[in-house]
Amino acid sequence: MSKTKHFQPDTPLLYGDHRKLMSRRDFIAAGLRTGGHTVAGLSLLSLFSNPNKANATLSADLDALRESCGISTQGAGKIPFISFDLAGGANISGSNVLVGGSGGQLDFLNTAGYNKLGLPGEMSPAIANPNTQESDFINTDLGLAFHSDSAFLRGILEKVSAETAARINGAVIPSRSDNDTSNNPHNPMYAIAAAGANGSLVPLAGSRNTDSGGNSMSPSRFIDLSMRPTKVDRPSDVTGLVDVGDLFNLLSQSDAVAVMESIQRVSAQKMSQVNTLVTRDDVIKDMVNCGYVKSADLADRFGNPATLNPLLDVDIVGPGGIFTLAEFDAEREFQKTASIMKLVVNGFSGAGTVTMGGFDYHTGERGTGELRDLRAGRCMGACLEYAARRNQPLMMYVFSDGSVASNGRIDDSAEGRGKGEWTGDNSSTGAAFFLVFNPTGKPQLMGGTSEQNAMHQQIGHMRMDASVETSSAPSANNVNLLVETVLLNYMALHGEQGQFANLVPGQGLGNATMRDSLTAFQPIIGG
Repeated sequence: MSKTKHFQPDTPLLYGDHRKLMSRRDFIAAGLRTGGHTVAGLSLLSLFSNPNKANATLSADLDALRESCGISTQGAGKIPFISFDLAGGANISGSNVLVGGSGGQLDFLNTAGYNKLGLPGEMSPAIANPNTQESDFINTDLGLAFHSDSAFLRGILEKVSAETAARINGAVIPSRSDNDTSNNPHNPMYAIAAAGANGSLVPLAGSRNTDSGGNSMSPSRFIDLSMRPTKVDRPSDVTGLVDVGDLFNLLSQSDAVAVMESIQRVSAQKMSQVNTLVTRDDVIKDMVNCGYVKSADLADRFGNPATLNPLLDVDIVGPGGIFTLAEFDAEREFQKTASIMKLVVNGFSGAGTVTMGGFDYHTGERGTGELRDLRAGRCMGACLEYAARRNQPLMMYVFSDGSVASNGRIDDSAEGRGKGEWTGDNSSTGAAFFLVFNPTGKPQLMGGTSEQNAMHQQIGHMRMDASVETSSAPSANNVNLLVETVLLNYMALHGEQGQFANLVPGQGLGNATMRDSLTAFQPIIGG
């Protein structure tokens, strides 16, 4: 029987047994839509444009006003957070990140279970090499156990250095979510913002022009539209956040900053002599005064185009960059990822979502999914490596709406790699995972023994047949509680898990003891 030819990574996926495409999310999941073309900006910045000079230095008297005017130059002091929204129902469990029974990732499933996850018996992680007595199909280079032939893993390891990999650890969360629907409230952006994440330019960023910034929705209880993610999916969207007008066409950057400083001082002096005859006199004076301070501050910090432009960042693009110029120019997903990571890792945005479409890849062969997972892995690895180069911690979260399964039939083509073909949607095989980079050393799991560590590295578990055990954790069968679990783990990295119940009244993760069992890592900052 001839094999179905695999699809290229940007080829749309359409199925006769799926309902007619109706919504924007349907088109993203099928791979028929990628990034939009809207340039997001801040209306307050209309005084500025075309930054093209070296950074100046803000005068000491105005520098002292930054805090009183609510100006942050380093974000909010929280760990940068990036999520990958793989639209359509990607495979995460088994063939990418290993999942197991109640004993953790290496509490192996049965042969039928691994077959359902696309792994034939001879590629099962449970099989030990007779020469070494260890499995050839388990890789723990990133702390979290991946299948050694995981396409996510191969992509990540292409982009991270060995030194970066040694400072990464992660956890997997077996969890069901519905297939082929826009109603999964998967996106954690507002929850992360509720924990204090914020940016010096925008609170949140996302590659889609939606309330969540991604494909999947956000849980309604966390939504705060004053923090709505700014749409960013290309370098011009990032540079478009700061527009410095004609001022720099007439003056050098240092002179432009000096002009704005002088305007502020004159304005402050005049305002101090004026009674506006309104009850909010001081508020109006403060708004006018801070407006000029903010304008001078923006000209000071973002006058150098390399400050914001991913293309001009030598850590991102070029001979020593994460991406070569050729691959960056050729691959829109790399441009999208670079734009989000530039904002988030540098503290210009508190958190960001990268949406990648076309992961509904049950095409009756395996190559299509492998190629799309590989590209996603390269994007994930780029974020981790950029954080390392900037000496910043990072929490990176990966999720998908639904999942896929195999009937055990093997795709022995070059791209199929001898693995099981994806033959249909299957929400019961779903999972999400997160990786944490700590510039000072590998994040340490909770628990005092290796057995306890394993229980914290896998939050919930699978049945032996590779179906999520829905009673194993609150997140196992409730997407809202999956987001709460991610939020809990984000707070725990700051040593703030004890504040969780106050931040989320009526939370669904149980008492403090139960929440401790749902926490993967010891704090890496604060605490």
